[in-house]
Amino acid sequence: MAKHKKDKKEKKGFWKEFKAFISRGNVLDMAVGIIIGGAFTAIITTLVNNILTPLLQMIPGMGKDGFGALQVVLKDAVVKDGVTVAEAVVLDFGVVISAVISFLLTALVLFLIIRTINRVQEAARKAREEHEAKTAEEEQSGAPAAEAAPEIPPAPLAPTAEELLAEIRDLLKSEKKN
Repeated sequence: MAKHKKDKKEKKGFWKEFKAFISRGNVLDMAVGIIIGGAFTAIITTLVNNILTPLLQMIPGMGKDGFGALQVVLKDAVVKDGVTVAEAVVLDFGVVISAVISFLLTALVLFLIIRTINRVQEAARKAREEHEAKTAEEEQSGAPAAEAAPEIPPAPLAPTAEELLAEIRDLLKSEKKN
């Protein structure tokens, strides 16, 4: 019975620890990154397969099959009565070369995109730091910020009730005299 309670405590501890692990920010960020990465992979694959690879196939000697001619047949297929009994054994260097080129093109496109994003983020960070430094400098020197709206003088204070009553009294006195 004691062993059963110990196992239950260990399971509860395990799930508690697992929950803490999952709820950490970096794990959630990683999960989002993987999902976005999967969607991004589809974009890159489409770009490579439908734009870059056809351009490569226009190079003389590559043809429509790419590097398909670069293969060595180790053993021919066995065919009896029109039915393939044993498949051919082929070392297909062309497929490997195509995969390597596809990988390099994918990596290049991804590098260019990430490089552009990093440069934009760096420019935004520098602009933010410059703005913060300028604002801090203006606060220290007491000079108003260049982008700040011009200071509007405060509106004159409205007269108090006593002042209004005194003014009315004076007007009434002056009318009686006239």
